[in-house]
Amino acid sequence: MRVKVLSRNPDDYVRETKLDLQRVPRNYDPALHPFEVAREYVRALNATKLERVFAKPFLSSLDGHRDGVNCMAKHPKSLSTVLSGACDGEVKIWNLTRRQCIRTIQAHEGFVRGMCVRFCGTSFFTVGDDKTVKQWKMESPEYGEEEEPIHTILGKTVYTGIDHHWKEPVFATCGHQVDIWDEQRTSPKCSLTWGFDSISSVKFNPIETYLLGSCASDRNIVLYDMRKSTPLKKVILNMRTNTLCWNPMEAFIFTAANEDYNLYTFDMRFLESPVMVHMDHVSAVLDVDYSPTGKEFVSASFDKSIRIFPVDKGHSREVYHTKRMQHVITVKWTSDNKYILCGSDEMNIRLWKANASEKLGVLAPREKAAMNYNQKLKEKFQFHPQIRRIARHRHLPKSIYCQIKEQRIMREARRRKELNRRKHSKPGSVPFVSERKKHIVAVVK
Repeated sequence: MRVKVLSRNPDDYVRETKLDLQRVPRNYDPALHPFEVAREYVRALNATKLERVFAKPFLSSLDGHRDGVNCMAKHPKSLSTVLSGACDGEVKIWNLTRRQCIRTIQAHEGFVRGMCVRFCGTSFFTVGDDKTVKQWKMESPEYGEEEEPIHTILGKTVYTGIDHHWKEPVFATCGHQVDIWDEQRTSPKCSLTWGFDSISSVKFNPIETYLLGSCASDRNIVLYDMRKSTPLKKVILNMRTNTLCWNPMEAFIFTAANEDYNLYTFDMRFLESPVMVHMDHVSAVLDVDYSPTGKEFVSASFDKSIRIFPVDKGHSREVYHTKRMQHVITVKWTSDNKYILCGSDEMNIRLWKANASEKLGVLAPREKAAMNYNQKLKEKFQFHPQIRRIARHRHLPKSIYCQIKEQRIMREARRRKELNRRKHSKPGSVPFVSERKKHIVAVVK
């Protein structure tokens, strides 16, 4: 006689606390669950609706600046420390845990154009309209000490941006040209130039740390190699690029924020066409920053909103705005991938959640399990019309909503005009140009 014995580990059915529900064994045979898909669809629909109900991304605003916030920098070693520079030359260091300003420095006369923190986190650099580069200690001065910079470099022209090397005591400034500086010297190690226009921003690659990218006001994006004395190559776009940001996980990928309302993700090896064109903003894009995972980035725009884009999608998954927020000049994604900071014209720094409906604080094991289950359900049914409509819906300010509608009409008119021109021309005389290649003028090597 053969006897089959059910053998189960009792630990799988022990409650974690006495308030927990008693776990019961389940048979997953689909024949026993004929309405499983229907039940899961209802659960996915409810999870999607609840996600929109609990989507409250705004956390707090850090106020204290007396002029518009022009630039921000993250501390490489401390998650709770962030630095901001304003249009009146003032630099503030903030503690995000307490949401307070812990130190204020009158760093420059005129705008603070750029700032960056040294890779070890002991000091930071600022550049301003007064043609100086200043290095400051991160710690506050002792009682009775003057608030003075460690080093001051007086330049010949106005510096518009600065970035520090990720591993070495080297930093780069931009203005009339890109200068590479050693921290111990008062003159640049080398100067790189290609063209004769002012350069608005310069960024070091976080992986291939000897590579730099810069944006100039003559519509160029220029790539440099620090080991060579000449630039590598440049791509010319239809309109000016305001800034760029390198992907922290993929060495060759960078995203550029453009004046034509779009963002372009490029692979630096193939600059002939962008990998992806990200369209949703209705005004010039002023700043962009990647999440530490490299899968998403956040953009700040002149249209008084910030948007979160997945790297491989052409449209944003999220848009954040408030009634009081004016033109957003600078934006940063925190190093723990949880929060976004943006600085705008009306003197405020705002703190947002990266996932609008995420619950903050410690989650119980059952909460985590329920959250993961709901997430998988939403992914499974994401293309069902009802669920997709609810998940995509966002409330927009009237000005942005009307401009989006207007741009849609203009785009449709351009498409119709091109179709008519092709229809009434000799075959092959009006070539098809893809959306990705439309915005590229030339690539120079």
